[in-house]
Amino acid sequence: MKHIWAPWRMDYILQSKQPGCFLCDMIHEDKDREHLLLKRDKAGFIVMNRFPYNNGHLMVAPYRHVAGLEDLNADETDAWMKLTREAVVILKERMKPDGFNIGINLGTVAGAGLKDHIHLHIVPRWNGDTNFMPVIGETKVMPQDLFELWDQLHPAFNP
Repeated sequence: MKHIWAPWRMDYILQSKQPGCFLCDMIHEDKDREHLLLKRDKAGFIVMNRFPYNNGHLMVAPYRHVAGLEDLNADETDAWMKLTREAVVILKERMKPDGFNIGINLGTVAGAGLKDHIHLHIVPRWNGDTNFMPVIGETKVMPQDLFELWDQLHPAFNP
């Protein structure tokens, strides 16, 4: 078995969990930049991951607080995939990744840190993006500040 080490995620793991749902909380506030929320659509939204695995790590979620794929209606499912497609197109254009990891963690055992509000992860990948720093130095090098990246991406999602 191979292991993927992500020691930079300890900040997220050890962070005290707030009651409620941070995704639901953020969509009811008018603080998109503060929450790193890039786009609001009719049935869902795109937000930057505050504890990213890689630069440009985005999440796509429906507005409705539901846990499973089977809980989404057809309009939400369609909007979700359209937002995911838009995010990939914009990330390709603005960040020039060599590929993507795109996935959904359903349930705690599958790695969902927020198991009650379904969301999809989009993680841009570059050839050589895994280097010695996380392995030897227990440090993940993020080449860009999150708010700087928000400023770069937000106009593309909201032309």
